[in-house]
Amino acid sequence: MSTNQEWPLWEVFVRSRAGLDHKHCGSLHAADPQMAIQMARDVYTRRQEGCSIWVVRSDQIVANDPGDKAMYFDPAEDKVYRHPTFFKLPAEVDHM
Repeated sequence: MSTNQEWPLWEVFVRSRAGLDHKHCGSLHAADPQMAIQMARDVYTRRQEGCSIWVVRSDQIVANDPGDKAMYFDPAEDKVYRHPTFFKLPAEVDHM
């Protein structure tokens, strides 16, 4: 008789350089947060790609239901002022 003694699933986010966003790069099973960080470092930053690692237990992530997309995102489509693409930018502002 076998019982389910599987370690919890952790989602791994890595920031490649200071100032950049953390990006989701995968998942792994680990017994605790410290082990998850160490395993994430070994698996996802083998070639020194990262400067920061976040791990989050998968069962702690809360997300909306994709079927409710219209309720969450469609109401913003009629608000053109949220996307000011019709404004003319000065020539000095070339990085936007």
